[in-house]
Amino acid sequence: MRLIFSLLAALSLAWGGPALAAKPIVIKFSHVVAESTPKGQGALMFKKLVEERLPGKVTVEVYPNSSLFGDAKEMEALALGDIQLIAPSLAKFDKYTKKLQLFDLPFLFKDMEAVDRFQNGKDGKALLRVMEKKGFLGLGYWHNGLKVLSANKPLRTPEDAKGLKFRVQNSDVLVAQFQAVGAVPQKMAFSEVYQALQTGAIDGCENPWSNLYSQKFYEVQPYITESDHGLLDYMVLTNSDFWDGLPKDIRTVLEKTMDEVTVKVNQIADDINQKQRGQVRDSGRSQFIQLTPAERAAWVKAMEPVWKKFEDGIGADLIKAAVASNK
Repeated sequence: MRLIFSLLAALSLAWGGPALAAKPIVIKFSHVVAESTPKGQGALMFKKLVEERLPGKVTVEVYPNSSLFGDAKEMEALALGDIQLIAPSLAKFDKYTKKLQLFDLPFLFKDMEAVDRFQNGKDGKALLRVMEKKGFLGLGYWHNGLKVLSANKPLRTPEDAKGLKFRVQNSDVLVAQFQAVGAVPQKMAFSEVYQALQTGAIDGCENPWSNLYSQKFYEVQPYITESDHGLLDYMVLTNSDFWDGLPKDIRTVLEKTMDEVTVKVNQIADDINQKQRGQVRDSGRSQFIQLTPAERAAWVKAMEPVWKKFEDGIGADLIKAAVASNK
């Protein structure tokens, strides 16, 4: 009798018993910034909502601050299926498409409202799918904000940047941007920047306020120029095959949740940046430099040739559409 019960128990487990209950789909969301930043908050928000709406069906694991993969490895890891979601800066896609170089053009957008108009329009939405044939699908744009310049000396005119070494993301446009003012751009992973600033390996960098504050760059950058010269936004990216292979009902919930989180992230990004601008100011570690209209115009003029240099790869019509969003 004991043998019969053992056999029945084994059969029960083999044919749909608790041991074979469907395992949840695991989505690993890897990013390179702190959890206090807009991107960090967005990743945690996405995790919370997805696990509430798909309990037992989907688990989202968030890995901030390059704790799983850094700048140089996250695209490869996504392609290999080691992770399922990343949110790289829009500056990270040079090797996959030239179209997204648009977002790195200096002084392209006058404010974040113009960025919203473009990204929510036809041309902006089409760019989310521009890498689909290479296995990457964009799910949305997350704001961080407009960038300011920080350095170990005051920067008021383009000539002030001459000869200084600036960290840049892996973007040919950003390299050209700093070369246009006689500076020396150095491509470098985000996780290495603080130490490079601290040791003098580089002299400056460009970031929105949330990055300056969360990574404590202001501790080793005595001067900050409020230039708002460029955009640092992210594209939330997934592996196309992974996304298309999800059950339709689950994918629908994930897409709806991502859309909701994107709206919320972009609403709080400006609040976070303004709050952390105040925290940097209150620290007393950095002197703020506000450009006069004439000084700002000089920076615009100095960097203007960058647009022409990359026009063929981006497309003149796409640049024109982005400029039109300023009106």
